[in-house]
Amino acid sequence: MRIKVGVKIAALPSDVWEQIQDISSHTQWMRDAESIQFLGHQQQGIGARFACKTKVGPFVLNDVMEVTEWSPGHKLGVRHTGLVSGEGVFGLSKQPDGTVYFEWKEVLRFPWKLGGVVGEVVAKPVLLAIWKGNLKRLKELVEQNS
Repeated sequence: MRIKVGVKIAALPSDVWEQIQDISSHTQWMRDAESIQFLGHQQQGIGARFACKTKVGPFVLNDVMEVTEWSPGHKLGVRHTGLVSGEGVFGLSKQPDGTVYFEWKEVLRFPWKLGGVVGEVVAKPVLLAIWKGNLKRLKELVEQNS
């Protein structure tokens, strides 16, 4: 399953990066992320590993991720290695009007326990709606603090 959402944020790339680089704070703007626990001492940069307790409706899972890309002010990528597998990336690009376009792309694979491909088809519109709301909250948070 592929999902891509984005939002324009009236802030500098450094302001947006300041918010997303603090992985533990993602629960402030991600409605589906209930808690984040680091799996080791490293909390930033390539190799940082964490478990995100994720809740979507009645479904709760521990989404285990490892940071695979870390380009300050530009890109943060992760690999999902838990029950749901795949890759995700947050990308920032400065726009000609001075805003930042924040793009969130995910490629996720559901195991048979979560319905496999059928589960992905059912989950996609739900996740799309949740993540659009997440980006709205991120935009509000960054713009309030800029």
